[in-house]
Amino acid sequence: MRTCTVFTHLFNTNNDPKKVGEFSVDHLAFIDGPTGTSLTRGQVKKLALAFGYGITHHPLFRAKRGETVLIYSQNSLVWPIVLFGSVAAGLQCTLANNAYTPPELAHQYADSGARIIMTSEDGVANVREMLKTLGLGADEADKRIIIMAKGLDWAGGPIVKVKPEAASLIKVSDLLKLGVLSVEERFDEQTANETVYLCYSSGTTGKPKGVESMHRNITAVVDAVKASLSEMNENDNMLGILPFYHIYGAIKLLHFPFATGTPVYIMPRFDPVDFCAYIEKYKITAALVVPPVLVVLARHPIVDKYDLSTLNLLFSGAAPLGATLAKQVASRLLENRKGKGYLNILQGYGLTETSPTSHLVPVPDGTRKIGSAGLLLPNLEARLVVDGEGDGLIDAKEGEPGELWMRGPTIMKGYLNRPDATKDSITPDKWFKTGDIAIRDKDGFYWIVDRRKELIKYKGFQVPPAELESVLLTHPDVADAAVIGVESAQEATELPRAYIVPAKPDAVKTEIEKAKLAASVQRWIQSKVAKHKYLRGGVVVIDVVPKSAAGKILRRELRERAKQELGNRDPAEKAKAKL
Repeated sequence: MRTCTVFTHLFNTNNDPKKVGEFSVDHLAFIDGPTGTSLTRGQVKKLALAFGYGITHHPLFRAKRGETVLIYSQNSLVWPIVLFGSVAAGLQCTLANNAYTPPELAHQYADSGARIIMTSEDGVANVREMLKTLGLGADEADKRIIIMAKGLDWAGGPIVKVKPEAASLIKVSDLLKLGVLSVEERFDEQTANETVYLCYSSGTTGKPKGVESMHRNITAVVDAVKASLSEMNENDNMLGILPFYHIYGAIKLLHFPFATGTPVYIMPRFDPVDFCAYIEKYKITAALVVPPVLVVLARHPIVDKYDLSTLNLLFSGAAPLGATLAKQVASRLLENRKGKGYLNILQGYGLTETSPTSHLVPVPDGTRKIGSAGLLLPNLEARLVVDGEGDGLIDAKEGEPGELWMRGPTIMKGYLNRPDATKDSITPDKWFKTGDIAIRDKDGFYWIVDRRKELIKYKGFQVPPAELESVLLTHPDVADAAVIGVESAQEATELPRAYIVPAKPDAVKTEIEKAKLAASVQRWIQSKVAKHKYLRGGVVVIDVVPKSAAGKILRRELRERAKQELGNRDPAEKAKAKL
């Protein structure tokens, strides 16, 4: 097992100045899709070490080893420099959804213990508002912000004038001019257990929790995926559309491809036209996606206008992929290319707590095991536990469902500041309880069939019902609330759906009055939460939220009610307030 840091693991030259990792310093590493501005492996290493020097030596920041920094930005070419540079300086990085509102960002900032924030120009207003709510004055707040500016002149790309509201702030490019670390911070066998990344996972209740991923977790998962997906190499070109703030994107687009020598073409965000155009322009061979992207490939007319024949691997994760959808995509793309080339659509499984990937379908089994979550990765152990209390006393028989428990080097250290949640999730003998129900077939392939957790998965994003419920209860016209997920086959995802009890029932008696309240609440919450948490599955006004004697919301009853209300109609067809 490797006991070095993430940076050393990826960038070690083995005393060969002509190499970074296993590949030449001149080999392409990351390319900005919109402009074509590129960075070689050697440039990424030098710039990362320069950023590490700048953030630890600039008089405004002087970051110390072990401190936490927060990154709040959409994808960009500067992301790998900021992330790897922070790691080289011995810092912990917490990655925040760039769609977060100030209150959501404030929770992660305060809970993680971060001080310095790296943000895009678009995020400056939210960051300033967030720091203001935490009691910081304007001058003090600005001393904590580093701008990940749009200009790429530092990489030999186009110059873009910084927005006026961000002009007075320190930019990443300013820090790159101060010097270069002669060597990254070193870790020994013990300090390889130090936390390097803090991605936030919602768990099953309450606000998101910080998942402490150690250096050895990340190096282990990179090596395991590399061994299991050996077809990926330096001759491939990968399209990077997954958000880097999500552990799926961070590990599988910034770390894994760097280890395999695969150049990554970065998209700021997913756009169907750009997605197809970049595949044709850059001769993309592989892309990591989520099921809603495959919906686009199956149905969007733009797909027929571009040559996607170089694409031979689509790897789906973050949410379950149905076999029907995978077959539709394969059929359409192969028909368009008139027999030219081949296409593998694979699925994997994992959680933030498992760093993330724990299972994947090997390329040779892509068709035979379509719909499966895959085989367990090397160096991991798994159990399927069937006892309802979760004590781990009974294991499922072959072909029978059980809760998936895992143990191994990719399992998180625990939840930051939450020993209670850690204890509930990790047993004394180190088994992590995923909350997902799986079946293992005779060939060792796993199939996720259900989950004990109540999380809603919207296009790969975690939406905790309890968090939305707590927001809804702040509405003056809502006395009680419950949130569930409703399945949309059209969008290949779940949609959050709320059931609310009016605070003034006498004022909400007619169907028209109920419809008005539901619609207003659905609009209102859009100003309170990130876009992926919008109540796209609708809002329903009810008399009482069904609960157990202990006060627990009976979500199963609400799911059954939703099925009856929706009938054969897909909630995505009319995702608006319902009577």
